Amino acid sequence: QVQLVESGGGLVQAGDSLKLSCAASGRTFSSYVMAWFRQAPGKEREFVAGITWSGGRTNYADSGKGRFTISRDNTKNTVYLQLNSLKPEDTAVYYCAVDSRTYYINRIYDASSRYDYWGQGTQVTVSS
Repeated sequence: QVQLVESGGGLVQAGDSLKLSCAASGRTFSSYVMAWFRQAPGKEREFVAGITWSGGRTNYADSGKGRFTISRDNTKNTVYLQLNSLKPEDTAVYYCAVDSRTYYINRIYDASSRYDYWGQGTQVTVSS
């Protein structure tokens, strides 16, 4: 059974940092693009960051550029999202996802419909 399990969320103050982790089990995803999305109450799920299979290329939404860093450790089948200088508008449930159509392809898509494996999400709440 394939599972993506996010962790690391929590309640923090504006300006603080968090590091989210997403551990995969049941299948190795080291050959695919992985990404982070987020969804705030009443809003659509939006792309946050993506990373190619080797980690050699990353892509960020404008909202996170310069503050967020995505990385991966293929030996641990895990992807990370470092969140720095958090703002109240970063409050959302953060999800990791895998695009299984990117087998050794260095192309990061930001549409959630591309991604076919999802975790259950981890809540990030930033107070002002």
